[in-house]
Amino acid sequence: MKIALVSGEYPPMQGGVGDFSREIVLAWAEQGHVVSVYTDQRNQLPANETRRYQHFPIVHADWGWRALWRLRQQLNQADVVNIQYQAAAYGKMRLPIHFLPRLLSRPTVVTFHDLRVPYLFPKAGALRTKALQWLAQASMGVIATNPEDAHTLKHSWKLTNVREIPIGSNIPNCPPPDYAKANWRAQYGILTGEFALGYFGFLNPSKGGETIIAALANLLEQGVAAKLVLIGGQAGSSDPSTNNAFAEELNTLAQNLGVADRIVRTGYLPAPQTSAALLSCDLMLQPYRDGASFRRGTFMACLNHGKPTITTQPRVPLPQLLHGENSWLVQADDPQQLASAARQLLENPALQAKLSQGALALSSEFGWQGIAQQTVFFFQESIGA
Repeated sequence: MKIALVSGEYPPMQGGVGDFSREIVLAWAEQGHVVSVYTDQRNQLPANETRRYQHFPIVHADWGWRALWRLRQQLNQADVVNIQYQAAAYGKMRLPIHFLPRLLSRPTVVTFHDLRVPYLFPKAGALRTKALQWLAQASMGVIATNPEDAHTLKHSWKLTNVREIPIGSNIPNCPPPDYAKANWRAQYGILTGEFALGYFGFLNPSKGGETIIAALANLLEQGVAAKLVLIGGQAGSSDPSTNNAFAEELNTLAQNLGVADRIVRTGYLPAPQTSAALLSCDLMLQPYRDGASFRRGTFMACLNHGKPTITTQPRVPLPQLLHGENSWLVQADDPQQLASAARQLLENPALQAKLSQGALALSSEFGWQGIAQQTVFFFQESIGA
């Protein structure tokens, strides 16, 4: 099958949509499909990777009307065009990208990574939601990456051709060949006898950063020798101003609570080094304010590395996510409960091992080859319909 993927983010840009796009493209290429990627001009890839698929960084970063016209000229050979959508990935969250399916002569399927509305322009109001709906309604099929969005698309937006297909881990469980946990921890100043509590991903208001900082302070007050390891860059490529501003707020909070010197920041790391960082932590704290979701590649990476992970109760039921079996679930915005859960797990190695095994078993259900195959089946069904 000839698949054209359109994404505002793609490596080396930093962001979950880009990571997802790269993983599914590699899986499609491995399965024998002819794949081409159309993305931002900033995304220049090494030649050894682009031999596996075609890569066209031809779109100016603003994703304006001229960019869409250029895409229209380029995409006429594909069997299907797959738009990877998240508002912040497309320039300044402007209107044009939402009309791309209407401009193309090829079948289009959109993958919504979330349903957060674009900015568009001041006082856009209800037009922001309408823009998402135009994009979805003009597409032959719509993919949701999580149950909550699938429910909205089917029942609130009344779309009929919707398929829920999860995402996988954006980081393979594959540290560098010379990785040694003790050496990694020493390199980042984690002393013998100290616990490393990890958080993976960009910190923005939806991720529960204030809760993590306050929980760390709570644990230190109880005499728990812990450090917080923030894994990854401070801000993504698509929305750096928002993430940087929130990071400054967290820095101020850490200073006020007296825990700034107990926080380790790795900065952006390539995938093997990120894998090493995840493996080196004792626990992962991912207290999302909007609840745990399988749409978060960072959460999936924690599971894929077999890490005992404390996260928040999902907003909609996730039958696979079992408290005390493959994860530990707490309420959002509750630093005391988060600290209590962390201490309970740190004092119980057997429970940590149980959660680790459960996380690996759950992660095995979200392999990229299966995700890629499910997506192609949906493409074929949508085109046939």
